[in-house]
Amino acid sequence: METAIIPATPITPTDNNDLVSSEVQPNKRRRKKSIVWDHFTVETVGDGCIRACCNQCKKSFAYITGSKLAGTSHLKRHIALGICPVSRQRNQQASDTKTANATYEPRKRRATPGFANIPFNQERCNHEIAKMIIMHEYPLHIVEHPGFIDFARTLQPQFNMVSFNTIQGDCVAMYLNEKQRLLNFINEIPGRISLTLDLRISNQTVGYVFITGQFIDMEWNLHRCLLNVVMVPSPDSDCALQQAVVSCLSDWHLENRLFTLGLDQSFSNVNINQNLRALFSVRNPYMLHGQFLIGNCFARVISLLAQEALWSVGETVKKIRDSVKFVKTSDAHEETFFGLKEQLKVPSMKDIFIDDQTKWNTTYDMLAAACELKQVFLCLETSIPDYNIAPSMDDWKQIEILCTYLKLFFDAVSILTGPTYPNASAFYHEVSKVQLELTHAAMSNDPFISNLTKPLKEKFDRYWSDCFLVLAIAVVMDPRFKMKLVEFSFSRIYGDDAGMWIKIVDDGIHELYLEYIAQALPPPETFVEQRNGSIIPEQNGGVILKTEPPEDGYLHEEGYLQEEQTHEAAPQEVSHHEVAHQEDSHHDVAHREVSDQEVDSQEITHQTEASQEVPSQDPLISIGDGLSDFEVYISEISGSHQMKSELDQYLEESLLPRVQDFDILGWWKLNKTKYPTLSRMASDILSMPFSTVGPDSVFDTERKKMDNYHSSLRPVTLEALICAKDWLQYGGLSQSCDGNVKMEF
Repeated sequence: METAIIPATPITPTDNNDLVSSEVQPNKRRRKKSIVWDHFTVETVGDGCIRACCNQCKKSFAYITGSKLAGTSHLKRHIALGICPVSRQRNQQASDTKTANATYEPRKRRATPGFANIPFNQERCNHEIAKMIIMHEYPLHIVEHPGFIDFARTLQPQFNMVSFNTIQGDCVAMYLNEKQRLLNFINEIPGRISLTLDLRISNQTVGYVFITGQFIDMEWNLHRCLLNVVMVPSPDSDCALQQAVVSCLSDWHLENRLFTLGLDQSFSNVNINQNLRALFSVRNPYMLHGQFLIGNCFARVISLLAQEALWSVGETVKKIRDSVKFVKTSDAHEETFFGLKEQLKVPSMKDIFIDDQTKWNTTYDMLAAACELKQVFLCLETSIPDYNIAPSMDDWKQIEILCTYLKLFFDAVSILTGPTYPNASAFYHEVSKVQLELTHAAMSNDPFISNLTKPLKEKFDRYWSDCFLVLAIAVVMDPRFKMKLVEFSFSRIYGDDAGMWIKIVDDGIHELYLEYIAQALPPPETFVEQRNGSIIPEQNGGVILKTEPPEDGYLHEEGYLQEEQTHEAAPQEVSHHEVAHQEDSHHDVAHREVSDQEVDSQEITHQTEASQEVPSQDPLISIGDGLSDFEVYISEISGSHQMKSELDQYLEESLLPRVQDFDILGWWKLNKTKYPTLSRMASDILSMPFSTVGPDSVFDTERKKMDNYHSSLRPVTLEALICAKDWLQYGGLSQSCDGNVKMEF
């Protein structure tokens, strides 16, 4: 081994771009030294090793090792960026002295690019750390971790790390600030709000109720956001969920604005449902007598169906899973497997993988990929003698049938995994399709299909019977379908009995519409002052009923007494037919009630008793310009024919073309002037939620539990961290007061 020779000529420190040479050329001018050498001294520490030592803090840095030159950039950073503690302290003292003694305004210098001129802000740093902890679910104790402290100080030496209590207070303060913004935003929405309940239990058997709100704002945007995380010491108590709902309604000022309430049937029982239904009927007595208590979560129901289908052929599924494990856990087996795939020219582009049994969709994907590669599995036994668990052809046939129904379930709940949460009308298509397919499959002549699907149909029938009315009312609010889709799908599901079920939907939506009409009318027994100073009662939702004949004039179309000419009206000839018509109209006005099918709150019937008219000495039968009698005649004709309600007018209009990206909320926004009452009803209906879980939990086979870290926090801190994350994750609430916040699944 050769030994490095130290050059006899002294080495001159150079800049980064200067080359180190062992010879000095006498005819060349010597290069100018770098400014860093005013602060560093070169020291030789060994053969071929030269280091630069800081004159202030005495820390040494690599400079030359053998033939390698480290350069001076790192030395410049040590001095210029204030990394040297001694230099930083001296510069700070000099700056303070200069500021204290300054008597003149310093000369403005040209700003340098970059971040060197941005002032340090400790408060903003604390805010960003709190936001980071909330959004990424880092533990609050991260501010006490030595590694994180060193990392933060390396980025900014002036930063003082906050304590656990301080960062906890910052997180709660951020939560309260965002909560106030959201509260102001919710208070401005014109319609009602729907709630869903989900329950998580800790290892200490303490329950945590997650309450999510869903609503449509003034601009017809659909919002979904977490409102509360309520701790319940006894989650099995019949009153636990009721107390949580009452707390949420009070917290967000929603006592009279609740529309629907959804929960998961798996953690409820008969007593819990009765308590919630009683609460719901009291808090919201108008909405179909509390029938809008949605008793189950669509995602949970489909998940249970998928799990039961997988369990029914569990042995066959295990064979496929073991075969996939055999290939994926060995590089040699996997290489052989893909070699066979190329030889057999299997066109599938899918790759096999081992499923996560806590997510049933991964099991479906594994089985679907294996089915496309079944020819490779069948030939694998000939290439690998150790492979003795190959499924039979009957096994593969069963798996293919199973995948058909798993795909049906997967497609049904995939609408919950998109970037935005779907409106309520979208669920009818998926739910009715599952109901129809299971009904058809249960009657199959294939014993395997019928045995597989009959138990699934029985479970789904219970969900369908509980929710079909609400689902159907929601899809009627889609101008592309209205009642026509209900009639079409019910005829396929119920056959000859479809008419009875269609009538239930038609009666239900008309009853709901009447309730919205009743809410819009003023309270009964109010009084309206006449022009002559007398007072008459205003009854039946604002329609003034006055059966006494007027003494000096006629009733105007708006129901107010109109003064006519001072002279008396002449007696008029009235036919028998006209008198009978007037008597019928008078009878209708006196006994007018709200119909179950049609409502016209603005229509007022006016009567004129010809037999009671005061005789006049004037021989002329015309009054004034001769058209006053015509106005009375027109009011009588219009009063005898009830106008169509907004709902009936909407249902009778032709359907809109079915396009792919139809914006149903945008359509109602444009037509809210045409349908003022029906649009309010549509806003509440289309915001109804049918799932209690978020997009990341749609395919879960196990209920989520509250981990030990979160359950160890105080209830206020726990709610602050979880709710604030939900609000910040989907755009934040800084713009919520402007109505631009969108928080969908």
